[in-house]
Amino acid sequence: MVRPRTPLMLLPAMGCDGQLWARQIVDLAGIARVEFGDLSQDDTLSAMAARVLAAAPPRFAVAGVSLGGYVAMEMVRQAPDRVSRIALFGTRASMEVRPRTVVGQGLLATAPHADPRLTANVAGPAQAMADRVGQIVFERQQRAMLARPDISDAIAAIRVPTLVAVGDRDRICTPDDARALSARIEGAHFHLLRSCGHLSPLERPGEVTALLRRWLGVQPGDHRPDA
Repeated sequence: MVRPRTPLMLLPAMGCDGQLWARQIVDLAGIARVEFGDLSQDDTLSAMAARVLAAAPPRFAVAGVSLGGYVAMEMVRQAPDRVSRIALFGTRASMEVRPRTVVGQGLLATAPHADPRLTANVAGPAQAMADRVGQIVFERQQRAMLARPDISDAIAAIRVPTLVAVGDRDRICTPDDARALSARIEGAHFHLLRSCGHLSPLERPGEVTALLRRWLGVQPGDHRPDA
């Protein structure tokens, strides 16, 4: 069965760029029209969400990691009729925030909390992303997180197919944090990624791609056109 490709917006974690989703951008190209949302220009979640919405297709699926997850929920709050489904990786329901440096964020996101076999492979790209994003953007994103409003309304607005996933070794968003978010979204599917820290699309790219394919509703034997 041939289906049209789904418009899919991917959103990064704090201090990350498109490399975080590099494998998914490639692996999902046959089934999704993938775009990458810019979270580098604004210092509030609402402004970030408005910027991404302005550049997004009329209706689309959205997946975000951490900061990207909060922006994705804010997008649903701002434009519930435009978001067809939402996937939240390493995203919490609580309002607790902890200021961190770029280095501190990177240490929590990678070694030694992820799979030790992947530590070197993850830490290098994570540091490279942080270097490219830079301190100014990181501080801007920190301000957005520190000033984020109560997200209860954004969570309550979600009425679309939802995936909530988290690494079992995530120290920024613990499995209990993510389960609490999943429990507040009716019909949400929760998935625990084993031997995985905070940057799951980078640490467990094949598993994340498989999760997103199922979330997008792609069944074995389905095919999407090239254009």
